[in-house]
Amino acid sequence: MNAGSYRCPTDPARSELMRRVRRQGTKAEQAVAAALRGLGVHFRRNVKTLPGSPDFVNRSHRWVVFVHGCFWHRHRNCVRTTTPKRNRKFWLDKFSANEQRDRKKALVLRAMGFDVLTVWECETGDRRKLSRRLEKLLGVR
Repeated sequence: MNAGSYRCPTDPARSELMRRVRRQGTKAEQAVAAALRGLGVHFRRNVKTLPGSPDFVNRSHRWVVFVHGCFWHRHRNCVRTTTPKRNRKFWLDKFSANEQRDRKKALVLRAMGFDVLTVWECETGDRRKLSRRLEKLLGVR
């Protein structure tokens, strides 16, 4: 058996939970979209022609916004950034790869002339605070 093809058995409940995790259209993304619309900012969603398929893009103003889940993208010092105890090495490797991929796509986008903004899932709960942060980061008045 190829070393890369081995998959550790998982429990069915965990598999079902992971199957329900969404990649797009999350509540956090919806909150950011509402905040951007409230600021009168125009954007495109999930632009696959740019590195990392940013969640929100405005090409004319040269900015992209990624909405990251705290668990998957390892938001530092956030209570949602937990590591499962079962199959710990797998998870640590996966999280490390996610972080490296995030850094790489941000670097490439910056080299292309884009401002890259990251909004964390935990920052989307307070709508006013989120709008103020986006306003400040995007230079909207």
